[in-house]
Formats: sequence, structure tokens, C-alpha cells
Amino acid sequence: MPTKVLVPLLGEAVEEVTLVTWLKAEGDPVEEFEALLEVETDKVVTEIPSPSEGVLLKIIENEEGKVLGVGTLLAWVGAKGEEIPLGDEKPRTLLDEKPAPVKERPDPTSKSVPLNAAPKRDSALGFISPVVAKIAAEKQIDLHQVTGTGRGGRITKDNVLAYLDSPQRIARTGSENFIPMTPVRRAIAEHMVRSRRTSPHVTTVMEVDFSAVIAHRKANKEAFAKGGVKLTFTPYFVAATTAALKSFPIANASWSDEGIILHKEINIGMATSLGEEGLIVPVIKNADHMSLLGLSEKVNDLAERARANKLKPDEVRGGTFTITNHGVSGSLFAMPIINQPQTAILGVGAIQKRVVVVTDESGADMIAIRPMVYLTLTFDHRILDGAIADYFLAKVVEKLGEW
Repeated sequence: MPTKVLVPLLGEAVEEVTLVTWLKAEGDPVEEFEALLEVETDKVVTEIPSPSEGVLLKIIENEEGKVLGVGTLLAWVGAKGEEIPLGDEKPRTLLDEKPAPVKERPDPTSKSVPLNAAPKRDSALGFISPVVAKIAAEKQIDLHQVTGTGRGGRITKDNVLAYLDSPQRIARTGSENFIPMTPVRRAIAEHMVRSRRTSPHVTTVMEVDFSAVIAHRKANKEAFAKGGVKLTFTPYFVAATTAALKSFPIANASWSDEGIILHKEINIGMATSLGEEGLIVPVIKNADHMSLLGLSEKVNDLAERARANKLKPDEVRGGTFTITNHGVSGSLFAMPIINQPQTAILGVGAIQKRVVVVTDESGADMIAIRPMVYLTLTFDHRILDGAIADYFLAKVVEKLGEW
């Protein structure tokens, strides 16, 4: 009997996925656990493997961008020529299937491309899925004129349809450019708007002398590198934040109408830019149980796999607090939006040398140049009051100054 390919349960509370593209075509031989298609959930692209060795006999769901529930039948895999169950209909084999009769007179100038054609790669365009190739051939579209917004600039079905619907078929309206909405950008937009509507946002700002952290990193960077670990500033912020969350557990909480939910685990989300593709927040689970070395290893691993679209759905879920380092692009301070249903988000600005007044060992004031960083804490005022939020942020500042 052939084997069903179903939408698997990719993580806790993951009930549906979006079909991105098929990596195999009908009739292709496949190995057990070989990737058949890509799906997306929570901005994470995941490959679904073949459950067995054989041939991809039949693709059931092939519409890019379609939302599918867990357990949906995607395809059949089995031995070449094996019969495929088709409900109450008489079972047919792949070889028995014949194209449906054409009812409309075909356009002699159009080229027909079967939907189950093998995916193609163009040196200029990259990966071209069978669906995109079929639409392009039937509608006589030059794909070089279509802007791809998929992973790595890949042209998706939505890009082609947007091109067809746009004036002059060049995805432009007058002097303005049109960028089709991607699933990632849509998810970000919906989450940001919902967050603003859900909770009252308040932001408090403090600055920290980063001299101690810079000195510690300089002294330990080489030792970490010998162990194959890149020591960045992010683990310091994570460690300082976990210390503050331990001191003020109310910041590691979520709102409910019945009461405030205090989370036992400290799971730190770290906002990671994917460039033009948007933003993703991988989560460091149980961050308070890790050393600086362990945090460094985890930060490096998550960041690298996030940018390579290799994260698992569970790795972007379960966060209880988020850190966003907007300073990497030169921003001094910002007021980030809370990552619901969390209580707060820490914003980290750029390191900037500034003239400040410091106190020497004798207690006298003096002017000095120090590497300073603005820290912002945007918090849910339903859960945190201003004073507690300030105490929390002051704790982060204190820990960063102790290295």
C-alpha cells in the first residue's frame, strides 16, 4: 500500500501551516526522510520529509500560499505504478491517469506547462516552482520582470498574481513601486497592530556605562574563540536581563482577565533581523540556567539558523521576555512594541562614546569619555507600574556594570 504524506504536528499549538513550495514533482524517486516540500509557520520555513522510500505518486495539495491544517493529506508515496486510493472511486495508478478533455479552444500562442513539471532553476531567477512556471507560460509572463519576495528572492505564486493584476504588468502604479505582501510581513504587521491594541505601552529609558562589558569581552574573546564560540555583546544583555527577571518576577509574566500569570521558566526571545524578509524572534529556553559561554553558544546557533531559515517552530515559541538590539543599525534608542503576550521588551541602543561626569576613588567629580548605551524598557502598564519598571531596568544596568 502507498503511504500518505500528511501535514505533521510541527510544534505545540501549531494547528496550521502555509504551503511554500514542492521540492519534488510527481514521478520523482524519493528516499526515506528526503525533503518533499517546504511549509511555513510562525515565520519559520520547515521541510516535510518523505515517510518512506519510493516514488512521489500523487500530489494532492499544490497551491502555493494555501493554509493547511495539521493532518491534511498532501501526497502519496509508494512503489512505481502502485495504485492510489481515491475514496470511493476505482483506484487508479499514476500511469492510468489521463489529462481531462479540453473544453475550451486553446490559444495557439500559449504554451502549456503541466502542474507536475519538475521544479526548475534559472541562473538569473533561481528556483522556479511548477506552479509559477505554469502560470508564467500560460499568461506569457517574462519572470525577469517579476519581483520575488520569497525566501532568497524566490518568485512565489502571489508575486506572479500581483504582477498580473497590477497596471502595465510591471508591478508599478505610476511612479510608485508595489511590493506584494509576504506571509512573514503580514504576520509581523498583524502581530504589531494586535500588540498595540492589547496593552497600554509605556517606555522608560536609562543609560549604562559599557566599559566593564567591553573590557571583559576583550579579555575573554580569544579564549571563547579557541573553543569555537564567538563572544558577542548579546549574551551579556541576556545574562543581565535574566538576573533582573529573577529579582523582579512580575516582569516575567503575562496578563489574563482572571489574574497575572507568573512564568516559572525564563525564556528570552532575541529579535533577529532577516533583512528585507522581516524579523524573527528565536527563543533561548531556560536562559537563567546558562553560563556566559552557554548563552554565547546558544545565541550564535539560533542567529545563524534564523538567517538560514533553519529554525524549528518550537524555537520561536514560548518566550517570556524579549530583547531587541536595534543599536546594530546605529539607532541610539527606540520604543519597541511588546511581543504579546509578554509583559515587556528591552531595547538596546548603539554603543557610543560620550563625555560624562564620573566620580573618582576620592569621591570627586571628573569629566571622562565612556562607551555609553541607552537601554529602553517598553512595558505593559496593566502589569508593571512605573517604579517597578524602573527598578527592573536599573537592575539590568547594575549587572552590566559589574562585569
